[in-house]
Amino acid sequence: MLLDKPFSQACQNNRQPILEILKTHLKISKSVLEIGSGTGQHAVYFAENLPHLVWQTSDLSENHAGIKAWLADYNGSNIEAPIRLNAADADWSALTPKVAIDTVFTANTLHIMAWPEVQKFISNLADIIPLAGQFIVYGPFNYKGQFSSASNARFNDFLKQNNPHRGIRDIEAVIELAAESGLELQHDHALPANNRCLVFLKTR
Repeated sequence: MLLDKPFSQACQNNRQPILEILKTHLKISKSVLEIGSGTGQHAVYFAENLPHLVWQTSDLSENHAGIKAWLADYNGSNIEAPIRLNAADADWSALTPKVAIDTVFTANTLHIMAWPEVQKFISNLADIIPLAGQFIVYGPFNYKGQFSSASNARFNDFLKQNNPHRGIRDIEAVIELAAESGLELQHDHALPANNRCLVFLKTR
């Protein structure tokens, strides 16, 4: 039952808009590694609605029980149990997904990492995405150093109150960082609640 599982209202609210983007960009994909699966809600919803691909969940070990609770009630066979992954680890050599991934997806993670952790994260994921593979990231971003809304500015204040190293990232800095690792921005989609969905292609 839902009450026995971790629940995120934000995941519930944003899952359909994100799914519409994924339907467009994952038509020929076969397998996705989700970094930061959180409660597991996204994994179940996306796997159910994208049955042609395998969804590999991942997160810190302490979140695995909640993810597995959601997976236990899933009737399909296209979700893999979570693997331990700290996105900010300097070395991902221990990463052992059960499937050969062609896409990495992450939602609402960049703003909860310190910037040096974001740098490690993008460098590491670029090493595991194959040529012509994709990196899809959902969340809020600033443009030219400015918040896109008053609500995003308030959210940024909230993040920094909890941890001064957190904060909404400048999209230009993320694009430049990704390009250094051979990931070129292909699409920047506007989504509800002043969020974006960025789609990068591994070009080298």
